[in-house]
Amino acid sequence: MSALTIITRTTARGPVLEIIGDLDYATAPKLRKAVEGLTLAAGQLLLLDLAELGYCDSSGISALLSARSLANERSGDIALAAVPANTLRILGIVGLDQVFTIQPDSTMTTNHGAVAS
Repeated sequence: MSALTIITRTTARGPVLEIIGDLDYATAPKLRKAVEGLTLAAGQLLLLDLAELGYCDSSGISALLSARSLANERSGDIALAAVPANTLRILGIVGLDQVFTIQPDSTMTTNHGAVAS
């Protein structure tokens, strides 16, 4: 089991959260809290960079859906970037690959970053 680290970057298009480690029952609340604390203006994109995601269980999937709901409430959008193959497979099985925009990588210009561990 790997601890969860979330690195927040701000870009012109919106916030980017790098999710590093395991997203599971014990750590999903940390992602929810990070997303709730974001400034996301109408029309901006919340990008969740999953390149370093080690593991994601159903609680992690639920946290991703909560992030999507929050982005929608704020009239923003959400995308998942660099989704690991095992997580992409699960998203496909439950049909969430049709709900989330999925990008091959996170190529957004960074303005500044902060680390939450």
